[in-house]
Amino acid sequence: MTLKTAIVQMDIAFGNPEENRKQAKKHIETAIENGAQAIVLPELWTTGYDLSRFDEIAETLEGPTHQMLSELASSNRVTILGSVAEREGDHFFNTLVVYNDQGELVSTYRKAHLFRLMNEEKFLESGNTKGNFTMANVPVAGVICYDIRFPEWMRTHMLDGSRALFVVAEWPKPRVDHWRNLLISRAIENQCFVIACNRVGEDANNTFGGHSIVVDPWGTVVAEAGEEEEILYAEVDFSDVEAIREQIPIFQDRRPNLYE
Repeated sequence: MTLKTAIVQMDIAFGNPEENRKQAKKHIETAIENGAQAIVLPELWTTGYDLSRFDEIAETLEGPTHQMLSELASSNRVTILGSVAEREGDHFFNTLVVYNDQGELVSTYRKAHLFRLMNEEKFLESGNTKGNFTMANVPVAGVICYDIRFPEWMRTHMLDGSRALFVVAEWPKPRVDHWRNLLISRAIENQCFVIACNRVGEDANNTFGGHSIVVDPWGTVVAEAGEEEEILYAEVDFSDVEAIREQIPIFQDRRPNLYE
């Protein structure tokens, strides 16, 4: 099974969902014109880190952002994913949503590890469930930014046979070397594809590093963006995962009784 992915490495208008929807729609339509089957948007692409205004700009899962994504996915038979500011009553979450090619919301993963350096814990609540879902009948998983620093959480997502890890992020430029090294490590140790979308641009407190990337299950970089806005394309052949897992059977050789 081969999947053409498009990673939308975009700038984000701080606290302006309407403008961000407009720009994301344009990028999604470009990706569709270029044959993309799965389209990945960055972390909090509707709002950026305007956390103190989430009571004004966060949405429920029935809001205009979700209507747009569902319509674009269903009318073009593509899968679209990215994280948004979610409101549930008086609670707020950084939530990765996945719309399948029928326009159905098939996964809502709330970021498990809140990043103190960007004050997430002051405004958001953490999620407590995994981000596993299926894409074109292939088991995969999705996580958000800081989560990748927790290898045990990534391994937990891989134990059901997941063949790819999707990552959405607003990763700052000063630590972009960590971003690349962590993602390559996650691919090697889990023998899976890593498909990671980072934003570019800046807000009042941060400059973001770009370098969205696709890594294969051997740890080879298949495609990588620079530090400007662009759409990064890559063909992902899920059969590569099986071949590498047979060559070095790490999942069969695990000894989980020693790890507790």
